[in-house]
Amino acid sequence: MHPDFPQWLHTLAIISLLAGAICAIVIALDEIRRPQKMWIMNIVWPVTALFGSILWLAAYYRWGRMPADPDAEQENPPFPVMVGKGSSHCGAGCTLGDIVAEWAAFAFPVIAVWFGWHNWFSEKIFAIWIPDFILAYLIGVVFQYYTIKPMRDLSVGAGIWAAVKADTASITSWQVGMYGMMALLQFAWFKPDFGGTAEVNTPEFWFAMQLAMLTGFVTSYPVNWLLIRIGWKEQM
Repeated sequence: MHPDFPQWLHTLAIISLLAGAICAIVIALDEIRRPQKMWIMNIVWPVTALFGSILWLAAYYRWGRMPADPDAEQENPPFPVMVGKGSSHCGAGCTLGDIVAEWAAFAFPVIAVWFGWHNWFSEKIFAIWIPDFILAYLIGVVFQYYTIKPMRDLSVGAGIWAAVKADTASITSWQVGMYGMMALLQFAWFKPDFGGTAEVNTPEFWFAMQLAMLTGFVTSYPVNWLLIRIGWKEQM
């Protein structure tokens, strides 16, 4: 069944998505003039602004923006901020993976069948979460590789292993929080109140995904704190 979303929710979803997109564009344009010292962060900041919106835009200008003078030293942020940047780094890979997997499964529903829809899962959403996780994990590890390898001057093999160690728990904790919130929104709110779950081609789905990504940030934050403390992830 197609849900009957109220106009206020539809409007709120569109405003929230536009705000995230505008914040991402503002950051990306600023990074053209002031590129990040670590090139992967040029991707991380705009991508995470898609869900973090104004909060992430403010964080970028407070702690992420490079000095106008490329030779000037950037002030090290407080440790809690470093942890937040590490969680955002993880979240950018998760965000890209989820966007690609969700739209791919929408365009080609057979993907959901491959991952158990109609066989293991009656709900298509649960089946899609499997490729979501796989793609988010792979992209997250790639992001971590291009962070940790140059910082530690590692070989390719050692860099891959360090990236896997650094991001496995981080990405898993992010996705658990994200899936939990999406399940609550879809099955405890949308379905009983509006008659169905939001589809990928609706603003309501991506508004819910914004809230879910913020939840993923919260659940991954303490994990990233620990990973940085024990030296598995780099301070950022």
